[in-house]
Amino acid sequence: MTVQTLIPPRTVGPTAPAEWWRGAVIYQIYPRSFADTNGDGVGDLNGVIAHLDHVASLGVDGVWLSPFFTSPMKDFGYDVADYCGVDPIFGSLEDFDWLVAKAHGLGLKVITDLVFAHTSDRHAWFGESRASRTGLRADWYVWADAKPDGSPPSNWQSVFGGPAWTWDARRGQYYMHNFLPEQPQLNLHSRAVQDALLDAARFWLDRGVDGFRFDAINFALHDPALTDNPPLPPGGKRTRPFDFQDKVHNQSQPGIVDFLKRIRSLTDSYGGRFSVAEVGGDHAEREMQAFTRGDDRLNSAYGFLYLYAPELFPGLVREGADAWHGLDGQGWPSWTFSNHDAPRAVSRWARGRDRKAFADMALMLLICLRGNAFIYQGEELGLPQAQVPFDRLVDPEAIVNWPQTLGRDGARTPMPWRAEAPFAGFSTAQPWLPVDAAHLPLAVDRQEADPGSTLHLARRMVRLRARHGALRTGEMVMLDMPGDLVAFRRGSGPAQRLCVFNLGHAAQTWTAPDGWAVVEAVNVAVSPTPEILPPLAGLLLAPTG
Repeated sequence: MTVQTLIPPRTVGPTAPAEWWRGAVIYQIYPRSFADTNGDGVGDLNGVIAHLDHVASLGVDGVWLSPFFTSPMKDFGYDVADYCGVDPIFGSLEDFDWLVAKAHGLGLKVITDLVFAHTSDRHAWFGESRASRTGLRADWYVWADAKPDGSPPSNWQSVFGGPAWTWDARRGQYYMHNFLPEQPQLNLHSRAVQDALLDAARFWLDRGVDGFRFDAINFALHDPALTDNPPLPPGGKRTRPFDFQDKVHNQSQPGIVDFLKRIRSLTDSYGGRFSVAEVGGDHAEREMQAFTRGDDRLNSAYGFLYLYAPELFPGLVREGADAWHGLDGQGWPSWTFSNHDAPRAVSRWARGRDRKAFADMALMLLICLRGNAFIYQGEELGLPQAQVPFDRLVDPEAIVNWPQTLGRDGARTPMPWRAEAPFAGFSTAQPWLPVDAAHLPLAVDRQEADPGSTLHLARRMVRLRARHGALRTGEMVMLDMPGDLVAFRRGSGPAQRLCVFNLGHAAQTWTAPDGWAVVEAVNVAVSPTPEILPPLAGLLLAPTG
């Protein structure tokens, strides 16, 4: 692929309502695995540019790009060494400018990740901070003396295993890291650190981005007293020391909200920008509510309600709807069934049932939920989780905790573009992760040629939300249903819609209420109106009056 090297004019994005994001459908791109144009086996920004037409063909409102910043790639870009640089493996700032320009030309918004809880240990800030206890950036990271016996300052544990503290002989102190030792924790209690991070956000806003996803933002502040975390009550799967603690002191601090207000003030000053928090952990719902309440915090948040759920059942849908009821100044939710951190939904939830039927039904359910819908690359193809042999694993969490934690690599394998091409058309060289043979029959070119494919259905589902305003912004009211049926009403009055799904393994008897007619269906015939809903059926009904 040939890409021009001239820098295009800076753009502030396509004209759209200030709240274009409310009810939007956003497509997540993991650049390392999307498309490789320079033959090094790793996806790049030019690969994204080359396939933006595919994304636009889905009818989505925008794209979210996982990190492409300068990084030693210990955690594949989530260890940032320069917030304002593009890592050479992905391309250049000029490539990014062209990406934004092309996306905007296609009517797509561009959202980028920002990782504000930590940096790479290769970041210049950390180099200065570890060099001296009295330097300009001495307090930009979380440093603490050892206990009298030389042990770490607190009992805090890291997500990837082991203590959240690493000894540094240069300073003669421990530094904190919630993730890898190569990801030292920033000290956001420092106003100077907050200012520097806001400057980084401003840099990308000036280059035309339309919003940000804030990675693991509930990890952004710690308890300065370094109080030990209490244990969690017994029970549940415990693979890592991290799983034994209630993380109330090394994350989820109330001061995070004040920093988010500063972020919101900045994004609002650019007009029509979108901000969404990623929040995981034991208190995710409470924190997501706090991070989005009112009109001076982030626009939206999403957690792992669906991402880590081992099965899809009516109670799970009700749990999400009850938590995000839309009352009392509550924020706006975002939902995703798959992403780069979680096993693909089809493999978690199909449980012996037809995978294509499940993928189709799941897409319709995601589109019908109240909130924003995030579609992860390959979800529009119904891709299952890829099988990655141990000797090809690169995810540090998977390698350390194998086989109890299979890790994230199976959700990050290359996007299959052409079934018969080497490496499924992702690259001309051996990719950084293998292409699963099970993905080849699901490649984009195969599905383009099949009108009944999941790809064509995905386009239909995205159009469904655009066509029915109640699905985009209407209220959501759960209805009582028997067995494995789930039903909810979206919106009110003549524009309201009724959504019905059979999430179970067996057919269910169901009769449409009087005065309603089916306007869209998945995995079930609609003429006449069905009285038996087969497994994995989905229906959208509208009032006939």
